[in-house]
Amino acid sequence: MGVLTLAAVVLTPVVAANATKEPTPGPTVSNPLSPDGLGGLALETVAYGRHKRQSMDVWWTPDGMERPGVFLIHGGWWSSGDKRYMKEITQTYAELGYTVFNLNYRLSGDAAWPAQRTDALAAIATARKHADRWAFDPGNYVVVGFSAGGHIAAAVGTYGDGIAGLKGVVGLSPIISPLRAYADGAKAVERNKRKLRTAAIRLAGGCHPKGKCSRVWASMEVAWHASRKDAPVLAVHSKDEFVPPVQSQLLKQMLGQVGVPVTVYAAPGSNHSSPLYRMPGVAERVQAWIAERIG
Repeated sequence: MGVLTLAAVVLTPVVAANATKEPTPGPTVSNPLSPDGLGGLALETVAYGRHKRQSMDVWWTPDGMERPGVFLIHGGWWSSGDKRYMKEITQTYAELGYTVFNLNYRLSGDAAWPAQRTDALAAIATARKHADRWAFDPGNYVVVGFSAGGHIAAAVGTYGDGIAGLKGVVGLSPIISPLRAYADGAKAVERNKRKLRTAAIRLAGGCHPKGKCSRVWASMEVAWHASRKDAPVLAVHSKDEFVPPVQSQLLKQMLGQVGVPVTVYAAPGSNHSSPLYRMPGVAERVQAWIAERIG
């Protein structure tokens, strides 16, 4: 398939159509280590849209200090998973001093692409609009995604010609090219490669990359939307996993052509997504990269 030229999509109308005017906060829960909230962490669950999946947990330190932000996007083949599985990682970044937004989003069974990217953009827009509420610096944040969430995070990073305040994107086993996953899974022996092909088809609304569906698949290809104001990227893969490092090498090539740095790190073994993140040294590498971008 050749590269398709898509019409530009304006961010504001897309976000406005899917986000409520005001977030709907849930109860605030203090960190058990600090019941009065002083010097501890506060937690709030907020709706950024009308669908039940359009919500995020916000962790912040209520000390009046404006802090950089970290947005976390869970994986799960675009069709499953939940922010509750990211709680430990979320708390770690909050304890490092960031304001952390742990996102849920509409799954492929709820809505086809680009609903997932739209939801991430809407969550970011809500966070930036209400930055004072969570001691968040709206001009200084990164997006971190795992597996399918890495695809969404990278798609946010190459959306339009740069997103205001976005300083970096991190992908753990990010699926940069659903088209490559589709092709790799066609005759694959490995079960996960076949499953990823099926998951990509479902994300596209159940259609294959041909005819009228070509436009949807083109929209899903992260590297095809590279532009010079996109955020730098750190992509981490295992050398022998079913989402191989070559996925991110394509993004490195395309963003490199417009002067945007991409670092692709390949760890030994075949761990994928969260298990990869928990390998010795990987979390520390990611945290150091984020600190270089946003402090």
